[in-house]
Amino acid sequence: MPDRPAPKRIKSMDELLMAVEPESQPTNIKSGVVRLNFSQVDPYPNHPFRLYSGERLDDMVASISNYGILTPMITRIKDNGRYEMLAGHNRMNAGTLAGLDEGDFIIKENLSDEEAWMYVIETNVMQRSFADMLPSEKAAVLALRHSKMFSQGKRNDIIAELRMLENPQYIKEKSTSPLIGEKLHSDVQLGIEYGLSKNSVSRLLRIDKLTQALKGRVDASQIGIYPAVALSYLVEAEQQEVEKVLSENEFKVDMKKAEMLRSYSEGSKLNEKTAYQILSGEINKKPKSTTPAPVKIKHKVYSKYFSADTKASEIERIVDEALEWYFSNKLKEGTA
Repeated sequence: MPDRPAPKRIKSMDELLMAVEPESQPTNIKSGVVRLNFSQVDPYPNHPFRLYSGERLDDMVASISNYGILTPMITRIKDNGRYEMLAGHNRMNAGTLAGLDEGDFIIKENLSDEEAWMYVIETNVMQRSFADMLPSEKAAVLALRHSKMFSQGKRNDIIAELRMLENPQYIKEKSTSPLIGEKLHSDVQLGIEYGLSKNSVSRLLRIDKLTQALKGRVDASQIGIYPAVALSYLVEAEQQEVEKVLSENEFKVDMKKAEMLRSYSEGSKLNEKTAYQILSGEINKKPKSTTPAPVKIKHKVYSKYFSADTKASEIERIVDEALEWYFSNKLKEGTA
């Protein structure tokens, strides 16, 4: 019986990707995998997702310590010659904690900013439960899907590429798959896909228009969703002024204050001073009156001096004269 040829050993991720049947590979997958030092790779600017922490991070560090980083990360080249991470922030962070200083990367070329953003978003959507995301993270996902520049075809290819990197035997799903199906346009359809009401989708889309600092306050429950929606209508410079006031004080942002900030913004009257007055509550404080509070004289007091048939106007006249005489004598005595 003839000997069977020994199975071919795959020595690198490059060979692993090339071993997949050609018809099952997305056309935009790059077979070349390069080794980069982590110091050459910058995080994606304003990356909208928090890095793993706690038990999930510990498990990833332990796995990488034992087996290395199994799935290559994805970057693109920046104008300054450095690399920008698109997919793999957590892998690189855990790898660093495990003592690694380099890893395998796929370098994407000629990507538009929109396509690069899709890599960032879709990687995290595949790895995390949408329900467990922070408000700003959910907002980033929905904003991408709601964008007029969004291309479902490109998204399908990117998802297929990411899945193939995790499992080289993955066969691209049919377009009827609910994950990579037809483009969803409306807030209602997005809500159906992510288990949200139309109004919830609309509110999260507004949250995405906040500055990073204010998004952080929403994620930390320092600002509620409804006040955050009102703040999202402020222009960026006004939002920065609000953040400055909040960072320097311990003011709370409730719905009333948020709506007032918005109304001042619409009237072009919002600046750091008015933001402080609104957030501190100072703008709603009534000035102290210089007029003494009204005093009622009890019946048992004035009945000692006036008969029952004395008119009110007469009582007022006599009281006025009595007070005038009293204070003028106190002034003479120097005791008033």
